[in-house]
Amino acid sequence: MTADTETTTYAPGCPVAFPLRQPGRPFPPPEYADYRAGEGLVRSELPASGPLWLVTRHQDVRAVLTDSRISADPSHPGFPRARRTGGAPSQSEIPGWFVALDPPEHDRFRKTLIPEFTVRKVRELRPAIQQIVNERIDAMLAAGNSADLIADFALSVPSLVISDLLGVPKADRDFFEAKTRVLVTLSSTDEERDEASKALLRYLTRLIQIKTRRPGEDLISRLIQAGTMSRQELSGVSMLLLIAGHETTANNIGLGVVQLLTNPKWIGDDRIVEEMLRYYSVADLVSFRVAVEDVEIGGQLIRAGEGIVPLLAAANHDGSVFDRPDEFDPERSARSHVAFGYGVHQCLGQNLVRMEMEIAYRTLFERIPTLELGVRVEELSLKYDGVLFGLHELPVTWS
Repeated sequence: MTADTETTTYAPGCPVAFPLRQPGRPFPPPEYADYRAGEGLVRSELPASGPLWLVTRHQDVRAVLTDSRISADPSHPGFPRARRTGGAPSQSEIPGWFVALDPPEHDRFRKTLIPEFTVRKVRELRPAIQQIVNERIDAMLAAGNSADLIADFALSVPSLVISDLLGVPKADRDFFEAKTRVLVTLSSTDEERDEASKALLRYLTRLIQIKTRRPGEDLISRLIQAGTMSRQELSGVSMLLLIAGHETTANNIGLGVVQLLTNPKWIGDDRIVEEMLRYYSVADLVSFRVAVEDVEIGGQLIRAGEGIVPLLAAANHDGSVFDRPDEFDPERSARSHVAFGYGVHQCLGQNLVRMEMEIAYRTLFERIPTLELGVRVEELSLKYDGVLFGLHELPVTWS
């Protein structure tokens, strides 16, 4: 697959470009293997925040994500920033944006939310997820024999699932997808991000007010009743769940469908989900960090105030952990991957993501067995302009 835009930023005075994404080149970038084979940690730079460390080995990435001397809080000096804020508030300044908090503040939110995303709780959602998937396939079939599988399926399924879970009306799906896309696209301006964040928060604040008066059988209503968050915090938590709950899953579904169409022998194999998560590592650039004390990672001293970017895709393609890491092989044991992060910030909704992917793959190929790509793989438009890796569009046809 090839990219359609070039967003690689080269670091003046630093040996490594960031984020190493160029048109016509594979993802993960082949340089990741070179860095792992060398020192493991390499120096790079973001124009908005200066020099930083890229971490590429599996054990080093896990060490970064579990060391209490390394912070996820962007308020610390030296925290990596993809772009200058220009005065616009960042998502991390939103009350309840707990992925940008360290323990013990982070733990208050996570402990409240964990019971909502257990394996048992998510299993109860299977019938509703299956119905959503069926309805989206029904709509595609009714419209003809071709579709953009990203817009018509991969985005809409997780959007509807998380909307149902939160208690958001289905009619507002397009609004949420549009605003979320602005927030996860690197090329969005600060003003665009600010407007999108404020629009989502305004909507969620009104929704919380309605559910405070008339609670329903949904997550927002249960969180209101739990009473562990302020209304402002609950708005931020809901916005975070909404964004994390559909954009990442959509990218996994789209890329996974391409993989299965080009390797049909794996269609119907129950093991494909875990390998898809490892192989694509769509959240490669999500876990920005900063050292708040001097710390040694992989034999390299990182000074307090130095930024760190643990590259999840690099860790998930580490040959010391995964045999033949650049091959897609569901027969491998891929459970030690870090596609959902690691440690206290590991993705809260990972059980939900797995179930959505499994149901989407199985049902799509059962109901449309003649599904095929509408363009050559090399013509697919990849998201090299986004925080999350994925496809802009996925033209498909069937007979």
